[in-house]
Amino acid sequence: MNILDRFKLNGKTALVTGGAQGIGEAFCIALAEAGANVAIADINISLAETVAHNLVKKGVDAIAVKADVTAEDDVKRMVKAVADKWGFLTIAFNNAGMGVWRDAIVQDFAEWRRILSLNLDAVFLCCRTEAAQMAQKGYGKIINTASMSAHIVNTPQNQAAYNSSKSGVLHLTRSLAAEWAPKNIMVNSISPGYTKTALLDNLLETPEGKTMVPKWIEKIPLGRMANVEDLQGAAVYLASPASDYMTGSDLIIDGGYCCW
Repeated sequence: MNILDRFKLNGKTALVTGGAQGIGEAFCIALAEAGANVAIADINISLAETVAHNLVKKGVDAIAVKADVTAEDDVKRMVKAVADKWGFLTIAFNNAGMGVWRDAIVQDFAEWRRILSLNLDAVFLCCRTEAAQMAQKGYGKIINTASMSAHIVNTPQNQAAYNSSKSGVLHLTRSLAAEWAPKNIMVNSISPGYTKTALLDNLLETPEGKTMVPKWIEKIPLGRMANVEDLQGAAVYLASPASDYMTGSDLIIDGGYCCW
């Protein structure tokens, strides 16, 4: 097969959690442009429907699914919606997540649990349910959104809960990759660095953000933050047959931040 053809996703079905905006939306667009059918899953169904509508206008077979990925029943219903629509699931991006800056010494345990619940527990729930569906066809690609914060401790902000949750995603990814390799299900992750999204735009409107963002950029060898488009190539690669011999790996896309 021609090398460029190995990156095509025609005939594949993809599910993206947290797909209604930011990095998740960029993943939806990339997978669709590569040829996949796409299910956009998000707790904000209105935004998910907008993304689906925009893809359908481009000739993509896309649906929106409302899901709280911290709820096991919702996760099962989400994956079932994909199976009901297309009959099978090929690609799953577990991207939904949250981050909070908080000094650990004053962090409320309930907040710690909310972060771990969405960033780690939900990834497990999604992976397990997605893999059960993929196993029926004997093939699948699961990609989890980790973070460069799984590899380093960010400064000057304090975010022990977020860093811990994303480190957990890395080792969960490796563990599931080893367990599910005999099922021909590949499990990998992407670790973005600082990325321009609407959330970042909101941060830049705050005094804290205006102070921190220039400090972040000073530490990035490439001298800029990522655009969401900078992550799309890796997303398509990990979702495509071009990466069929890759499992248990993490792609850091951080402009060189972790090189220091």
